[in-house]
Amino acid sequence: MNASATQGSPDDEIYDQVRRRLANDPNVKGGAIEVEVRDGVVTLRGKVREEKQKLKAERITRKVKGVKKVVNELRVGTGID
Repeated sequence: MNASATQGSPDDEIYDQVRRRLANDPNVKGGAIEVEVRDGVVTLRGKVREEKQKLKAERITRKVKGVKKVVNELRVGTGID
């Protein structure tokens, strides 16, 4: 049996990998980041404390196999909207 036949959709795999990598990165974890994947396009939403976290989250996401594009809608700030 083909191993890929037992796995979920490619978007599910990308979602899992992105979430895992963001959670494991010491510079990014702790941010309130939502991940959405549609046809290989990953959208990052939420809030991080610093600009460098926003950029790092995008870099990490781009490195995940199957990601075609990253839409970075993360906001930087510490206050409540």
